[in-house]
Amino acid sequence: MTAILLQLAALFSVLSLLAVGGGNAVLPEMQRQAVDVHHWMTNREFLDVFAISRAAPGPGTLVVILVGLKAAGFWGAAVAFVAMFTPSGLMVHLAARVWHRARHTGWYGLLEQALAPLAIGLTFAGGIALARGMTHDMLPLAITAVATLLLAFTETHPLLVMAGGAILLVAGG
Repeated sequence: MTAILLQLAALFSVLSLLAVGGGNAVLPEMQRQAVDVHHWMTNREFLDVFAISRAAPGPGTLVVILVGLKAAGFWGAAVAFVAMFTPSGLMVHLAARVWHRARHTGWYGLLEQALAPLAIGLTFAGGIALARGMTHDMLPLAITAVATLLLAFTETHPLLVMAGGAILLVAGG
């Protein structure tokens, strides 16, 4: 069990520092490590804990707690949480102090513009990694497509879209 806790601490402390633009940026690597490298869970289980973390209030990176829980129980969840949020939290605190002091320098705007496409690209990579692990049955694909269109082009409340998708999956499955 100690070995798994050390693996969780090492993995999530590194991912914490790589999560530029948010936790979605490291989802592909988190999934690869949890499923393919360490075999803590299956692809389906990862998608399930990801969905649970998105439905729960709080940051989306709470998925790390569920991965840690699956890998090593309560202590795994605690280690994963601390490892994911402590390094980046400290780094953000220090970076914010520098960032606010540099607001009137020439490189400030340039760096801000350079980081935006990076964050967007990493977020898309996270979506692609999750889509690869998804079942490729027609009903879930159709529900995903309709939900995406509804959320992108209407002002339908996301909870209604999620509830509708869940009802369709239960009725069709």
